[in-house]
Amino acid sequence: MWASTVTAYLHYLGFMLSFGALAIEGLTLKPDLTLKEAWKIVIADAVYGVSATVVLITGVLRVLYFGKGASYYMNNPAFFIKIGLFIVVGTISLYPTISFILWVKELQAKMPPKLELAKVKRLSWIIRGELLGFSLIPLFAAMMARGVSSDWFAMLF
Repeated sequence: MWASTVTAYLHYLGFMLSFGALAIEGLTLKPDLTLKEAWKIVIADAVYGVSATVVLITGVLRVLYFGKGASYYMNNPAFFIKIGLFIVVGTISLYPTISFILWVKELQAKMPPKLELAKVKRLSWIIRGELLGFSLIPLFAAMMARGVSSDWFAMLF
């Protein structure tokens, strides 16, 4: 019982930290970053990466050991949409993460990154897309947990 509880807690905590870290990135990003703001984004992105990994690992544990059983999830369309969203969000997050990692050398030299407006806009849109994806994941989780998705998808297809 404790293992299941701790796994669920870490899953939810990881999800909240991921969302919070992305929100910090999105709210902090601007063309003329200070050194402090740039480090804030780099650290937030590292928190995002670690917390998203926690979500992935605890999610796998919940499916295999602590949830309703793998067959329940494998027969639920909302589960696959939820996982698909997670994969899409994780994939599009690579561009901002690589961009922020490339700042580190400059930041260590006490120089804030020089950002073109077009790059800031691109990064901002990607972060907004990630936040949208992360906002939809709980919807499909709720549908999945209540069996709504099976009926809903059966009506569509």
